[in-house]
Order: sequence, then structure tokens, then C-alpha cells
Amino acid sequence: MKSESTIDFLDALQQIAKDKGISVDTLLDALANALLAAYKRMPGSEEFASVTIDPDTGDIRVYGQELDDDDNVIREWDVTPKDFGRIAAQTAKQVMNQRIREAERDLKYEEYAGREGDIVTGIIQQSDNRYTLLDLGKVEALLPQAEQVPYERYEHGARLKAYIVEVRKTAKGPQIVVSRTHPGLIKRLFELEVPEISSGVVEIKAAAREPGHRTKIAVWSNDSNVDPVGACVGARGARVRMVTNELRGEKVDIVPFSDDPREFVMRALQPAKVKEVHLDDLTGTATVVVNDFQLSLAIGKEGQNARLAARLTGWRIDIKSETQIADEKAFADQEWAEGEWVETDSGEMVWQPAEGGEAVSAEAWSLSADDGAQEREPDGTATPDETVASEVPGDGGGAP
Repeated sequence: MKSESTIDFLDALQQIAKDKGISVDTLLDALANALLAAYKRMPGSEEFASVTIDPDTGDIRVYGQELDDDDNVIREWDVTPKDFGRIAAQTAKQVMNQRIREAERDLKYEEYAGREGDIVTGIIQQSDNRYTLLDLGKVEALLPQAEQVPYERYEHGARLKAYIVEVRKTAKGPQIVVSRTHPGLIKRLFELEVPEISSGVVEIKAAAREPGHRTKIAVWSNDSNVDPVGACVGARGARVRMVTNELRGEKVDIVPFSDDPREFVMRALQPAKVKEVHLDDLTGTATVVVNDFQLSLAIGKEGQNARLAARLTGWRIDIKSETQIADEKAFADQEWAEGEWVETDSGEMVWQPAEGGEAVSAEAWSLSADDGAQEREPDGTATPDETVASEVPGDGGGAP
């Protein structure tokens, strides 16, 4: 028959298990292990023993054990000390609290383990030069300085979304490391705002980001009836606006993905309009030709548009205007006489033609080249002076 104290003990055990989300069996096992350790410290204790707790009656028993050579139990007998109930009462509270803390840490870790790449919402609790702490409810997340957006202020009590980059198991519980700079944050935010992405109809094929400034994403639709860019932008830009608001004003460019590398590079450089794209598979370089007035737009402020397009497509992008291409072509079409620059005894640099003849000083060559470039006949042919000058190349030896 259950005693009143036993009933109270079992009731307390079940209540703790319910409140902490831990099974009764887990708590009973923890208590049995602690009681066994307490028994082993008693004088005259058996070398091999076990402790059992009846989950229905709460009865606690200690059994001595005899083992064979394979550590199998071949005999057991009751060795429960007379005052073991007092020892159990003293041990139970301490051990139970310890095991409960450990079980809670394990549950918290299991809840977040494997969630790398997920997005969480937390409340800013603490911020300094090293890190910012986010309260996620049951646990806190660490936002290191390296994962923070430059110039982004984290005010105490404000709600903030972040991207989980790592979940570590420590003695004090799980340590969750989050990021505000990871490109994955953009993808997760669009999944929250765009049902077509969360359902798999629209995919984000690539993303490139300069945190706090600008992001480019390339989207693709698995349904020909769904416009991937329109789905991400939303009615009157409502969906993309929600993302930019969460990113505190960071600009987001949404471009359609293409399996054709040339087409993809063209689209990645939007809003600039591209005329031609030439790919060099050996060097992984895409040479892009744009109208002169589109050059600064294609490159972007401090090269930002070109950098993001390169990261998005995986190609090294070299942007040139039509004028630059024409100048390079004209230079390549010129026929240079062979020769070399040599230094005279007086230290003057002169051009010595390979076929012999009088050497030309650098000053004379420069003047004749400038005059020749300006003096052309009405039909566009070179003047005699220019013909002479064109036979002397720029710095370097041999024909380019």
C-alpha cells in the first residue's frame, strides 16, 4: 500500500515531468543512478549493486549482484539499508534538480539542432562591441559582430529576424549563432513573404549580397503561367517591400534566372541594358559591351552592380563601352614596325628600327605621332606624316 509520503513523492515527480516536458522514466532513471552512487559511498556496500524504483508504489530497493566472467548477473539479493529512505530523501532533491537542468538543456538543443539555415525572430536583450544577444523564448541566440550589418543599430527590446548559421552544444546548454549578413537570410525572408517560393513553384536559384547596401537574387518558375519576378515583387511591390523593410532599407534587385550564361549575365547587370556578352570559358571571363551612356550604370556605384552580378552568375565580368571596344580594335589593326627602345650614351631613349636606319628620339616620335593623329585627308586616309609615325610603335619591342 502506498504511504502518504510515497504518494506525495510520485505526484511531485509527475508534476515536474509535466512542467519541464521530461518523461517520468527519465527522472526515475536519474534518481536511481544518484541513489546507487549514494549507496556505494556507504560502509560495507556491495561491490556490484543496482537500485530499482517502482513507478507505481514509489518503493526503492537496493540489490547486491553477483556477476559471471561476461558481466552477466547470475544472482541478486536485497541489501537495502534500514535508513536508506532518509538517504534517498536527501539525495533526491539535489539530483533531481541537476538532472532536470541537464534534461532541459538537452531538450533545448534537440529543438534547435539541425535548424542551421532556418530563420528565427528574437527580442534584442543586450548589445556591445563584441556581440548582440537575442531572446528566442526558451534560449538566447548570439549575434557576433562579424555577422552584424555595418551601421545597423540594435536597440534593446526591438524585434529582429536572424538566420541560424550554427548550433553548438555546450555544458550550459545550446549556443545558437545567428547572422544578419548571410545571403540565406534573404532567401528565408522571401519564403515568408512569397507563397509561391514556400510551395516550390518559384525558386531562388542564386543570391549575392553586400549587407546593408544591395542584394541581387535570380529567380526561376517551375510553372510557365507564373512570373517569378512578379511573384516576388508582389502587387505594387508589397512583397519585396516587406523584405526591404526587415533589412532596414537594403535594396533588392530581382532578376529572372537563365540557363544560358550569356543571357544570365545580361539579366544580372540590370538595370543596365547590355548589347553583347562574349564568354571565355578558359578564364571564366564574360566581356560585356554596353552603350557609352550605360557604362556607369552597368558598373554601378564603386563597382557594386558589376561585383554583385559576378557573384550571382559565377563569371568574372569585364564591362566595356562601345567606344572602348572600337579603340581597342583600331589599336589591334595597326601594323607596327619591329624594333626596340635603346638607351644612348647620353642616357636618351631612342627607337632603333630592326631593319636599320636612323634612330628616332622619344620626343620626335611623340610629336610626329600626335601630328599624324590630327592630320587626316577628307577621305579618312592617313597623311604622309602619320604614315611615317605609324611605323614607330609605343613603348616595348616587337610587333604586338
